[in-house]
Amino acid sequence: MDDVAVGPLDLAARVDDALAVQALAFGLSDEEIAVRRHIVLRHLGSPGARALGATTPEGRLVGFVYGMPNDRAHWWSTVVEPYLRNECLDHWLDDSFTITELHVHPGYQHRGLGRSLITRITDEAAEPRSILSAIDTESPARRLYRSLGYHDLARRVLFPSAPTPYAVMGAPLPLKRP
Repeated sequence: MDDVAVGPLDLAARVDDALAVQALAFGLSDEEIAVRRHIVLRHLGSPGARALGATTPEGRLVGFVYGMPNDRAHWWSTVVEPYLRNECLDHWLDDSFTITELHVHPGYQHRGLGRSLITRITDEAAEPRSILSAIDTESPARRLYRSLGYHDLARRVLFPSAPTPYAVMGAPLPLKRP
């Protein structure tokens, strides 16, 4: 990670660079990228939304995270709320900082960038806990989240138009350190 700096990111100005990273890390089509571009720009208008980026010395964006204080009126919350309520855990939607997206370019994964991005952004949160959703399968991302203190709040969460189920995970802040 010595050659990559993590710091504040003007995500609106670098949205296309960020989505290029997400497309590689997540396998998105051009159509999905176009939809997500609109979503990211809309999210950035939310109170408290902020982003961090991981950039090379040449200024190439190789990772990013963004999030915001959770709002029960947001689309994501309205989808996950019934799943959390079924587990008597819908209170996690209050006083939580939501990690909306976290992606690292595949060529830069396994260097601690994801850990650095998520811990730095949550360290700045005023909320006492953090929530996120991740594809509901064992993966390096889920292992990272668990190592930071996230645990499953709800599983097999179905988002409209998503082909696979997700897990909603939550952690008290500050996140655990190794």
